[in-house]
Amino acid sequence: MIIVVDTNIIVSGLIKPYSDAATILHLILIGRIKIAYDFRVLNEYEAILKRKKFNFHPQKIELIITQIKEEGIYIDAMPLKISLPDSDDDPFLEIAISGKINFLVTGNKKH
Repeated sequence: MIIVVDTNIIVSGLIKPYSDAATILHLILIGRIKIAYDFRVLNEYEAILKRKKFNFHPQKIELIITQIKEEGIYIDAMPLKISLPDSDDDPFLEIAISGKINFLVTGNKKH
């Protein structure tokens, strides 16, 4: 299965080890689910996971990023002709549409 994963799912999966987000993250790390991504999303994952407020172990961050690079599906996403209310979410939708990915997983309640 290939999915697009909003950054908040990865963060939540690390913070809440018994959550649905943690299950998704686990399935990614064992290769049962592949993430569709582009350079913008990969950069966002890395930047947010490295924020001091989360205090995630650098090796854990490296493991996640490496797994995505090695096992994920890189998509050359085409820009949308519209913009979402939160433009930071545009890359995720662009990847889903460009890659014909059926699942975009987010923890956002507003959309």
